[in-house]
Amino acid sequence: MRSYAFTFCVSLFVAILLTPLVRKVAIWAGAVTTPRERDMHSRAVPRLGGVAIAAAFFAPLVALLLIDTSVAATLRAQPRLWIGLLAGGAAIGGLGVADDTIGVRARTKFAVQLCVAFFAYAMGFRIEAVSVPLLGVWEMGIFALPITALWIVGVVNAVNLIDGLDGLAAGVIFFAALTNFVIAVIGQQIFVSVVMAAIMGSMVGFLFYNFNPAHIFMGDSGSYFLGYLLATASLTGAMQKTSTAVSMLVPMVALGVPIFDTLFSMLRRTLERRNLFSADRGHVHHRLIDMGITHRRAVMLLYGVSVLLMVSAIAIALGRSWESGVALLVASVVLTGLIRFVGYFEYVRSKRRVLTRSHDSRVRVLRRLVPAFTAELAAPHSEEQLWSKLCTFAERAECSVMTLEVRSALRRWPANTTEPEPDRVVLARFPIAPDGRLEFGFHGELDLSPQADILLQLAADAVEAMLARQESLQAEAPLGLRPAKAGAWLASR
Repeated sequence: MRSYAFTFCVSLFVAILLTPLVRKVAIWAGAVTTPRERDMHSRAVPRLGGVAIAAAFFAPLVALLLIDTSVAATLRAQPRLWIGLLAGGAAIGGLGVADDTIGVRARTKFAVQLCVAFFAYAMGFRIEAVSVPLLGVWEMGIFALPITALWIVGVVNAVNLIDGLDGLAAGVIFFAALTNFVIAVIGQQIFVSVVMAAIMGSMVGFLFYNFNPAHIFMGDSGSYFLGYLLATASLTGAMQKTSTAVSMLVPMVALGVPIFDTLFSMLRRTLERRNLFSADRGHVHHRLIDMGITHRRAVMLLYGVSVLLMVSAIAIALGRSWESGVALLVASVVLTGLIRFVGYFEYVRSKRRVLTRSHDSRVRVLRRLVPAFTAELAAPHSEEQLWSKLCTFAERAECSVMTLEVRSALRRWPANTTEPEPDRVVLARFPIAPDGRLEFGFHGELDLSPQADILLQLAADAVEAMLARQESLQAEAPLGLRPAKAGAWLASR
């Protein structure tokens, strides 16, 4: 335990000492995040905090390797794992530094992350089987490589996405590392214990400068580096139920908040038909802020969720079959409660409804009819021709009823139709100058999609423009040629 305490303290003090220096370097290098619409900060903040985090992580490990102790001997006995952890971490951290300073395209970042994940697999970080409580062990076979790569790349990006509030990512990573540390110490997994102790120390030291109001961000350099460490170290032994089976539920539950946020971000962007790598302001922390919760309270709330998931993950790893099942149920209830609290169910339903309506048959019909209808009304027409074209448009658009009223004169289609019942027909109502209205009614609709409403508005605008031109021509005509009563053609039949 003294070696673990030494690792934690050295990492802590190095992070405290180096972070202010890295902050100055970031400002000098121009690695500064300026406020954007989706950001929570209102002033420019330097990034590159990941450089200080990496230095704080490596410092105690190098010191331990130089000291001839049992811990150092155990670490030297696993050279492939150390090379995979340190070389892979340095590579993906370098990618983050490049993105923080000069910017890197999303496809390039994904390609580099994938290559690093393949390298980690070659160094021995593998998911060869999955142990699921109550279900037994599932062998991965030929899918071990893609599953391992998916896990590493997924965790790296999950940690990156959760880094949206001051201190949030660092705190969530601390609790995930603490989960792995407790399980590793109980299971006498020295490699993982040392790695997690170094991560925890660097996170506590970095939080002195990163908690709200933050003086520096960890940036992609920090989130990529830490995500890689958590993803790989969790596969080396702390979660092992047997020599070949890794219980993926434990690291998944420990990282429940960022993994949940990543999965929902993918779902949200799919429903909105946007690039999966595009940035937005719909993450869990954004929704908490939009609900009126203060910055610090939102962070503390997510800390609390992480603590509950940490306890559940430890119970899953160390408990018997039924105890693991209960812990998994608790973790599911916690995440479901978070989903309900921030209103994600309602959000998904609304997006699905809008997506379905935006591609329904009515919208497709209106997209075909409205341009031709507006083009026809651009030419001069008699009053009866205008009404005839309106009736034809309503019929082709599958309207149940159509009403036109101008100067208190009213006409309805079909003929002799009474006022539609509001609870049986949804009406799209548009004002027509002067003092008139144009309504399109549809049966069997709860409401009209925004796309259909906009298309019908364009049709109404064309009718209004036609009537305005007629009024203008009547006003310019000689007095003896004007009709006795303007708009008399609209008298009710």
